[in-house]
Amino acid sequence: MTLKLEVFESREESEAATPPRASVAEEERLAAYEQGYSAGWEDAANAASQEQGRMTADLARSIQALGFTFHDARMHVLKALAPLMQEIACRLLPGVAREALAPTVLETLTPLAEELAEAPVELVLNPAARAPVENLLGQATGLPLRLVEEPTLSEGQVYLRLGETEAQIDLDRATSELTAAVRNFFGLSEQDRTA
Repeated sequence: MTLKLEVFESREESEAATPPRASVAEEERLAAYEQGYSAGWEDAANAASQEQGRMTADLARSIQALGFTFHDARMHVLKALAPLMQEIACRLLPGVAREALAPTVLETLTPLAEELAEAPVELVLNPAARAPVENLLGQATGLPLRLVEEPTLSEGQVYLRLGETEAQIDLDRATSELTAAVRNFFGLSEQDRTA
């Protein structure tokens, strides 16, 4: 029978002999781990940056598409409204202005009449506008009026004279300015559409 003897070494000796191998292997393993960990973080950061760039580009394209869609819709609505607005400005406003002349004269005359004693108010107007103005003012005020017909004035123009004070009502000019503003607005909108 063979005898086997147990080897008794001190633990300190065996630990002192093996640690260099264990620590070199451990250091290599830690370095490899750190390198892999860093590469993983770098890949994740690159992927996140690329995803953010893609999302930003997609958002910019969507906003641009919405802008074009809104602009196109606005142009379509304005193009559809242009004939109606121009008809209103050209056909309706002059009639409305003619009907508004007498009430406008009354509205302008009322504050001036408070300053009067018995002096007559002189109204200079077109002969065609005389009847409606005279009827309304005769019913609404008890002022002494003197109507002077002036054929060179348009039907929408009236001058009110009270001694040294004079006021002008020019609904024709207001109508033509409003009509021009409507035309210019839709003309500019048309230019926007073609630009």
